[in-house]
Amino acid sequence: MNRIVIAAAAALASTAASAGEQYVNESGFANAGHDVVAYFDLVQAPVGTAQPAAIPGTKEFTAEHNGATFAFASAENLARFEADPNRYAPQYDGHCAYGVAKGGKVPGNPDLWRIVDGKLYLNITENVVGFWEEDIDGNLTLSEANWQEIEPSPSSDRAIPQFDAAEAPRG
Repeated sequence: MNRIVIAAAAALASTAASAGEQYVNESGFANAGHDVVAYFDLVQAPVGTAQPAAIPGTKEFTAEHNGATFAFASAENLARFEADPNRYAPQYDGHCAYGVAKGGKVPGNPDLWRIVDGKLYLNITENVVGFWEEDIDGNLTLSEANWQEIEPSPSSDRAIPQFDAAEAPRG
């Protein structure tokens, strides 16, 4: 399926993609306290290679959205988020995009990210990133269809595997 059709489907589902319970790990913050706006300023790595590390937020710059607290690295990023939170918030309430494609809610790791058609997607482990990137368009088609049914279910209560929750937020 081409990206135009996927973008249209994502636009139709954009309100649903952030309407459920946000995934919050033991840090107490959405996206494990990492700045969701900062991703959009990073140079994205090619498919099949590791992305740059997520930027930790600080307790000084926070905003409430979708029932959770998001942390930001700067006042500028906080302001950008507050102006359009749905543009920056991770899809599927911060759950793993591949997990949603497979029909469930599992945590998204802030260091395993990709921006597709202007939307931020997270995955749970490096292995899962490989599966997701084998067919991003196909997996997004599945996840968008599945999300309508699983979105109302509770957020994952699992910890992010191989992730140190003490990393963020700073300050």
